[in-house]
Amino acid sequence: MNNSDAIWNIVETKRDAFVGLSDRVWGMPETNYEEFRSSAEHARLLEEEGFRVERGIAGLPTAVMGEAGEGGPVIAILGEFDALPGLSQEAGIAEERPIEKSGNGHGCGHNLLGAGSMLAAAAVKDFLAANGLKGRVRYYGCPAEEGGSSKGFMVRSGVFDDVDIAISWHPASLAGVNNPISLACNEINFHFTGRASHASATPHLGRSALDAVELMNVGANYLREHMPSTARIHYAITDAGGSAPNVVQARATVRYLVRARSLPELLSLVARVKKLAEGAALMTETTVRSEVLSGDANLVGNTPLEELMHKHLQRLGPPPFDAADHETARKFQETFSAEDISASYGRFGLNPKKGVALCDGIFPPESGDGTIVGSTDVGTVSWVVPTVQMRGATYAIGTPGHSWQLVAQGKLPAAHKGMEHAAKVMASTAVDLICDPALIEAAKADHQGRLEGIAFVNPIPDDVEPPLPEKSHA
Repeated sequence: MNNSDAIWNIVETKRDAFVGLSDRVWGMPETNYEEFRSSAEHARLLEEEGFRVERGIAGLPTAVMGEAGEGGPVIAILGEFDALPGLSQEAGIAEERPIEKSGNGHGCGHNLLGAGSMLAAAAVKDFLAANGLKGRVRYYGCPAEEGGSSKGFMVRSGVFDDVDIAISWHPASLAGVNNPISLACNEINFHFTGRASHASATPHLGRSALDAVELMNVGANYLREHMPSTARIHYAITDAGGSAPNVVQARATVRYLVRARSLPELLSLVARVKKLAEGAALMTETTVRSEVLSGDANLVGNTPLEELMHKHLQRLGPPPFDAADHETARKFQETFSAEDISASYGRFGLNPKKGVALCDGIFPPESGDGTIVGSTDVGTVSWVVPTVQMRGATYAIGTPGHSWQLVAQGKLPAAHKGMEHAAKVMASTAVDLICDPALIEAAKADHQGRLEGIAFVNPIPDDVEPPLPEKSHA
């Protein structure tokens, strides 16, 4: 029996406990930095598995790390467990049916992500012990990926400084090595302060902060023509200054999410957006204060790691979905548009397959043109550690991201099979790296070559603190 078969057998024997973890986390959906119960569930299972556990790493109360093994290289397997607001949904039902009005839901599959990553780490732990191998495997339970950028704070605190390789995955409709393209981003509040006045009797005495917000937004819309086509700017007015139209608003806040293809490009674009704010304040005789909330670097690829992971995906093949899985997926597909299904394939540069409800193959590395991308805080890790990710097929092709349909599929047998499939690939990739130091050296050389001459600047400034909840939790 080769190493891959051996580690895959270990994953199979351990899967039930981690399926249970995934389902429990699904049933307690918690949002950014509020994942106290979910984090506790992860820590409890890490301890049961015999990991050395640290809670509250990097000063984040819901971040947890488990380590096993001694000496040798350090392989990190990254997990997440945060949910999204407003996506409460019953499991397994192909119609919108919230459990709780305006409640949370796992609309990005992070219940599966964390459990699958820990399953891979636990299997590697047992493999190292059974074979007397030197090496350490760490599971990092990372909170607040959905706009909270916890991994950026973790990088800033140095928790990855001694890591040799980082491995992760994300639930998806298709399976394959993730094309390492994402957008670097910053989320920034712009707080404008003016002077209140009677809007009819003495409007000339007022200085409208809301006018400043609107002028900044106009400037941003003109800026779109003069920034790279891959960049993105989004905004939301979070404080319009009040509801009385007969008052000149003395305060107003607009939140901007600025994205760009690379970290240097992001820093340049953010500087331009800040000039828009300064110009709007100058035009309205108000003042403006900017406040960075979060930020992610773009993903840095790694060819040796991607080729290694693809080799394991090809040997393992797609997840073993059965006829019942396909039939359930087809029911969900009836709730999607043709554009939804086409977009699922288009993201990976593939042509749609008619009548196919679940993944039936492995998509090739570097598939897709990178035009349908978002942001992830895994990107920040990839600047300081050679990193590889895979996409694991866990839901029907065409499922929109951050949707009730995705939440509804989070406990289905297909989701569990896809999670186990991803765990096997991550575990066998990790074992190959530990058993062959030349693979790690090749990955490090590739990483160094890609970043040569480019300084890493964490998009989260040193003076920015994570938005932790005020209430303490037991």
